[in-house]
Amino acid sequence: MPFDRRKFLKQSAVTGAGVAIAGGAGAPAAQAAGAAPARHGHHGHHGHHEKRYSLTVMGTTDLHGHVFNWDYFKNADYSDAAGNAQGLARISTLVNQVRAEKGRRNTLLLDAGDTIQGTPLTYYYAKVDPITAKGGPVHPMAKAMNAIGYDAAALGNHEFNYGIETLRRFEHQLDFPLLGANAVDAKTLKPAFAPYYMKRFHVPGAPPVKVAVLGLTNPGIAIWDKALVQGKLAFEGLEEQAAKWVPRLRSMGADIVVVSAHSGTSGTSSYGDQVPYVENAAANVARQVPGIDAILVGHAHLEIPELRVVNEKSGKTVVLSEPLCFAERLTLFDFELVFTRGRWQVESVKASLKDSRTVADDPRITKLLSKEHAKVVAYVNQVVGRATETLTTVEARYKDAPIIDLITKVQEDVVKAALAGTEYASLPVLAQASPFSRTSEIPAGDVTIRDLSGLYVYDNTLVAKLLTGAQVRAYLEFSAQYYVQTAPGAPVDVDKLTNAADRPDYNYDYVSGLTYDIDIAQPAGSRIKNLSFGGAPLDDAAQFVLAVNNYRANGGGAFPYVAAAKELWSESTEIRTRIAEWVTAKGVLDPKDFASVDWKLTRAGTPVF
Repeated sequence: MPFDRRKFLKQSAVTGAGVAIAGGAGAPAAQAAGAAPARHGHHGHHGHHEKRYSLTVMGTTDLHGHVFNWDYFKNADYSDAAGNAQGLARISTLVNQVRAEKGRRNTLLLDAGDTIQGTPLTYYYAKVDPITAKGGPVHPMAKAMNAIGYDAAALGNHEFNYGIETLRRFEHQLDFPLLGANAVDAKTLKPAFAPYYMKRFHVPGAPPVKVAVLGLTNPGIAIWDKALVQGKLAFEGLEEQAAKWVPRLRSMGADIVVVSAHSGTSGTSSYGDQVPYVENAAANVARQVPGIDAILVGHAHLEIPELRVVNEKSGKTVVLSEPLCFAERLTLFDFELVFTRGRWQVESVKASLKDSRTVADDPRITKLLSKEHAKVVAYVNQVVGRATETLTTVEARYKDAPIIDLITKVQEDVVKAALAGTEYASLPVLAQASPFSRTSEIPAGDVTIRDLSGLYVYDNTLVAKLLTGAQVRAYLEFSAQYYVQTAPGAPVDVDKLTNAADRPDYNYDYVSGLTYDIDIAQPAGSRIKNLSFGGAPLDDAAQFVLAVNNYRANGGGAFPYVAAAKELWSESTEIRTRIAEWVTAKGVLDPKDFASVDWKLTRAGTPVF
């Protein structure tokens, strides 16, 4: 999986860039030339002769296929309770404003990853009309980002969801590099993508200001997309790789080092100790690696206007910022530099956010992608069946909801059919599913692909794992940690009942094929009561097949036993496609075909609801 140098050279030629090879690793970096007028400072005591320069680095992250302020699942303009607006068409307007104000030659535009997965738009161009097909289309995210004029983007973990071929095709369609210094060839351990990007900003009467951008991605890819990357790519720790690359970039003459990191700031990991590297390592990098001026943070889907972290070795402050996901915010890093003692020094850095709701879509982007958008709207609105009643996820976090049973039923059926005729055919099949959304609804009447996609918003695929009864019990206990301990007789507020220790809804699992109570009066770890299979208490020694999504099967959420359990079968078809096929084959979506009450919340034996 070598880095494509020919493509890189061609790309550099397109951007008017010269190419520099980084120290010893044969790693390419673009050097784009752009002339920038100096801003001479009469800044108080600095005197008349000091050269000064102002530079603005803009950043987005976790775009997840949001080109327009449109909700494909609701078939309407996007809206949320906070009044946010989404989409690259809005970001384009904000970017145009900043460039007009600062001078385009004094700006840089970056992204911190998770670009080509997340909406029906990105699904359509990965699977329905794939960009990998001979003479296939240009990815709408590539079209939009090229038109807006991005300089570089870091790889996100979701870039790998559709396989390496799709990612490489997307990379090839971009006019700018995809960066990932810690994404390496599994055999040679050489960079598999461009590690960094370098751009010179010309200042009349002074040497150019050289800005280096180091791209880092998430080590969790090795777990979450194991089936697609194992043996091909390896993902090393952000801290170690930054410590290796930042000094190189400084030795190459970088006056400013910006890191674009697809990694949050919390210092925590969702995957336990399965990988020796931290998932959300951006603040660690700022603390541990000297020589970084600013970090564009991604992955965590949080809004952090400005976070200042003091580096432990240099004592200097590093400025971090994370713009909200889905193109709802644009980060601005404003740099002030002064030319002193023969070199540029960063005098100050401040970060702030611009908000997509404050502007209209850029008509240029709307026009550019209106055809692709229309195709996807038509696709998701295809009718595939009819529902006998309305099904909703509104109460699915705390009551066994038929709409989640639909997911587990489809998964059970697919796995049973896959294992028919094998030595595992006689084992009982259980299935796992999570209440991903709190607002998903399949209305009575016509059912569309849009309705079913809204129920299962992730591109997960199905895996069959072999577990014992005791392991299933432990799995359920782990899942039940999601509830806040609530004493018998205490008032129950459903808004405060779930998400204990900040566990997200997608890391709470139903398991079908069994019956059990979750006693929320008990401490975490001893809540599963009356666990039965086939009407009898569960046999700890019995064997079961668990139909589980690939995220969970690979260790996502750190559920016990499942990642290490024997894999009996897996496939690459998305679970949501399987749901659509199941509904299409039945024609009618009737709860009597899939709904069952498998679990309930209790307190000291008394049902909560």
